[in-house]
Amino acid sequence: MQAFEYSKPASVADAIRAAGGGDAKLLAGGQSLLASMKLGLAAPSALVDLSSIGELKGITVANGQVTIGAMTTHAAVAASAEVQQAIPALAKLAGLIGDRQVRNRGTIGGSLANNDPAACYPAAVLGLGATIHTDQRQIPADSFFKGLYETALAEGEVITAVSFPVPQQAGWEKMRNPASRFSLVGVFVSRGPAGTRVAVTGAGACVFRVKALEDALAANFTAAACEGVKVSADGLNTDLHGSAAYRAALIPVLAGRAVAGS
Repeated sequence: MQAFEYSKPASVADAIRAAGGGDAKLLAGGQSLLASMKLGLAAPSALVDLSSIGELKGITVANGQVTIGAMTTHAAVAASAEVQQAIPALAKLAGLIGDRQVRNRGTIGGSLANNDPAACYPAAVLGLGATIHTDQRQIPADSFFKGLYETALAEGEVITAVSFPVPQQAGWEKMRNPASRFSLVGVFVSRGPAGTRVAVTGAGACVFRVKALEDALAANFTAAACEGVKVSADGLNTDLHGSAAYRAALIPVLAGRAVAGS
């Protein structure tokens, strides 16, 4: 491990000051960053640990919104009775991320800021039409995810919370890698204040919506509506786990299962 400075601020303002200048990195759960450092893919001069900032933690449900602090762990979301009641599919998604160790360290803010192409939370955020709150602004989900490990976050901008509109129905299904538990393909479906939405992770370089499935489900929100929908394999991932054609075929199947379980 290379040498680096370490700080543990108690407020967002202090964290921003500590991370200013140089190539310092904000440390949320560390599930991706520390692995990258161990492999020599990242060598920040400083780590700014966000784990002691109370204002970044917690879950509230009010006015038809579930708001989750950026440093809230996956395990906390999965175990939350409020989330289980308001958006059961979101609690289910959180409970299926990684393994127990990952769920107790990883955070929603860290997952979104990293935007791994196979991460689960981006599908929920895009699939529910959520809003990402930062220290500077509010970013709609449709404007947040830009590409492979790329988001709309500006240099030095910090995610503080995510707010999800409570849907009428929502469901989540994924075909997961049995070792890493990342999504080979994961599909989040919902109908509610943000309309009918279908978001897919794991199949491409970045989470994306599938209009053909959204149109079919807007007309008939049932599993049967997904059966005749064809998804193009163009631009989808091919790797040792599955071809682009395999992933394209999985998308409507998993969407149907998600609807059936909603």
